Amino acid sequence: MKKYILDYMKEIESLIKNKKVSKKDIDLLLVKIKFFQHERLIHLLVTLFYAIFCLVFFALGMISPIFFIIDIILLIFLIFYILHYFFLENSTQYFYKLYDEMIELEKKKGI
Repeated sequence: MKKYILDYMKEIESLIKNKKVSKKDIDLLLVKIKFFQHERLIHLLVTLFYAIFCLVFFALGMISPIFFIIDIILLIFLIFYILHYFFLENSTQYFYKLYDEMIELEKKKGI
């Protein structure tokens, strides 16, 4: 997903740079933004569940130290999910800015 987002981001930036933005490109960007928002929501939920499980196994680790092993594994996954979630969040917000730039270019064409 990361490569897909970065490639699409470069494609949109290229369109804006060359001022070759069309209504079709803007509509496609809106559809992709919705997909990215959905992906972001799913990763947020997964990240929250990993955090909850991490806390549960940490509490269980107080009872039996064997649960700390599972907690450490979950913590490692949690860190990577957080990093990926922030990438999705920042990318989606950047697409909002690109969308605004595309709208401005489209308006200037119409004037």
